[in-house]
Amino acid sequence: MAKKFWFNTKTKEVEFGRRSLSVYRIGPFETKQEALNAEQTVIDRGQKILEEDQSNEFPEDGNSRD
Repeated sequence: MAKKFWFNTKTKEVEFGRRSLSVYRIGPFETKQEALNAEQTVIDRGQKILEEDQSNEFPEDGNSRD
């Protein structure tokens, strides 16, 4: 497997390859720039998931819309 870029949440630095513990890594990313934007990417994806979840809420009668 080709080495990729990772963002280390503890050091706030980009790493090439798996250099740190997985608990501190976000990735993998194809480019260093993508890794630098890792924290914002996670925030954006989380917001999108929350919005999707809210749009799929059950009506007040408890019945599914399916």
